[in-house]
Amino acid sequence: MVDRIKQLSSKYFKEINEIREHLHANPELSFKEHNTSKYVQQKLKEYGIDFQAGYVETGIIGLIKGKNPASKSIALRGDMDALPIIEDSSAAYCSKNKGVMHACGHDVHTSCLLGAAKILKQLENEFEGTIKLIFQPGEERLPGGAKLMIEEGVLENPTPQKVIGQHVYPDLEVGKVGFKKGMYMASADELHVTVKGKGGHAALPHRFIDPILIASNIIVSLQQIVSRSAKPDVPSVLSFGKIIGEGSTNIIPDEVKLEGTFRTMDEEWRFDAHKKMKALAESIALGMGGSCDFDVRVGYPYLVNDEVVTDTHIQAAKEYLGEENVVDLDLRMTAEDFSYYSQVAPVCFYRLGTRNEAKGITSGLHTSTFDIDSKALEIGMGVMAYGAIKQLLK
Repeated sequence: MVDRIKQLSSKYFKEINEIREHLHANPELSFKEHNTSKYVQQKLKEYGIDFQAGYVETGIIGLIKGKNPASKSIALRGDMDALPIIEDSSAAYCSKNKGVMHACGHDVHTSCLLGAAKILKQLENEFEGTIKLIFQPGEERLPGGAKLMIEEGVLENPTPQKVIGQHVYPDLEVGKVGFKKGMYMASADELHVTVKGKGGHAALPHRFIDPILIASNIIVSLQQIVSRSAKPDVPSVLSFGKIIGEGSTNIIPDEVKLEGTFRTMDEEWRFDAHKKMKALAESIALGMGGSCDFDVRVGYPYLVNDEVVTDTHIQAAKEYLGEENVVDLDLRMTAEDFSYYSQVAPVCFYRLGTRNEAKGITSGLHTSTFDIDSKALEIGMGVMAYGAIKQLLK
């Protein structure tokens, strides 16, 4: 089976690479993937795969039925949305939609899923059960396409016993894949804070209430929530990436806006921290004569990989690529809306190496120069297809 899937992956590589280049050149933002959705539907029709479109408008569910299709079911997921980034590339497949770019590799995820689907369709008489294909919108934007698709019944009719997801990883050399069993990625919440004071002339501090000074105290003091309140064994990160105070060298503004992120891996502590941060920020502002609106926009939960499901996929990857090409990954404080699947089903979310230093392909995710070694497509669709069959055997 390994040899057959490798042969099919090689056979379909040119087509899947063309699909990836088309998707890369025509990116669409979260929940606006209308042309992408139509393109994926066209390919599923060509492959003879039954599907239903319209989940969260652009999402698609495909079904590949093997022998005895009602006996068991697994799901494979690929996200489709791009990011609001101006691409800096001379590649022929550079984005045609200025200001929108597949800088997180979702074009690769969608292409690999289509490639795996084409392979699995060819082999449908050689495995038992049903493979559900989830082409998902809106991973990059709250509340997350995964959450919305689950609410619209993506994990029903049939209900998959396992959900598998694959994500590009530019830190890992092409030809390799990486796994982490158990807790893997953090929850992610957005913090939107407005600090209100009273503006005035910077040379007359007795006549104004300085929201910049208040905001500075809040930022520094909030770090105590992480350093003094979190359990030692619970990773937590609090970072502010945006401060807006529309004053000048001699002008104190009326208000300052802050935007940040809070990430952790414990749900009880997560929501307790929200309360502590809000209370501390409001008390600091009040004590300094101002006020504070502290808005926590709850984002994705933590992502935990099921031990058994992940171990099965690790073994499949070793059989397919060789043990030397399957690596252990570290805990990450980044977040993914695939985490919603992990809250309701056993999952495996793993990484696909895309780096090639010899070719200068080294840029990180969410950068204007991100790209992949296209060899990753052949590996990605093959590992996903073979792993799916191995999952159905368990």
